[in-house]
Amino acid sequence: MSDTRTIAVIGGAGQLGGALAKRLGDAGYALIIGSRSPERASVAADAMGDGARAATNAEAAAAGDIVIVAVPFAAQEGTLTEIAPYVAGKIVVETTVPLVPPKVTRVQLPPEGSAAVRALRFLPPDVRLVSAFHNVAAHKLAGAGTVDCDVLVFGDDKDARGEVIALVSSLGMRGLHGGPLVNSAAAEALTSLLIFINKTYSVDGAGLRITGGLSGA
Repeated sequence: MSDTRTIAVIGGAGQLGGALAKRLGDAGYALIIGSRSPERASVAADAMGDGARAATNAEAAAAGDIVIVAVPFAAQEGTLTEIAPYVAGKIVVETTVPLVPPKVTRVQLPPEGSAAVRALRFLPPDVRLVSAFHNVAAHKLAGAGTVDCDVLVFGDDKDARGEVIALVSSLGMRGLHGGPLVNSAAAEALTSLLIFINKTYSVDGAGLRITGGLSGA
């Protein structure tokens, strides 16, 4: 893998962030694990091996060429406000889904229409915001090999979307253009539906697959 960019995973000590970080590390990316807790970041980075570095969220955002944010909806505002001074002009990948416990099987989009659009309130105006990874189970990402799930990628900057789609492909999944950032609402809402399907049909991590023989994705 020849990509020399450093990927910062904010919330990299959490379930989804840790799974993404592991897959990124396995793909050969230089990794920085960001966390509010330096101790948790160190433990997570040590578990990754292969030169993964631990940092605070702010340090990770400052050092990363691409910044992936993988935190719960309740932590979105605080986390984005913390990293905002360090991400101007960078690609920031938002994975946040507006799940509101205890009714996580019920769609509960925020007043802004989606967590991705809401994120714009807390980030600098020139950030290249993309949203992705909403519908992939963390334990599937943490496993080895190809993940049988498509990843819809949203953003108003088409070139930034393309870079994230290439990143998704390098992780053993198919990334697909989902259109502008406002369309992220569809994938965010679908997460609650997939959780409902998992519970109702005892599925081990239902995912999304777009049919129709897409080419050039």
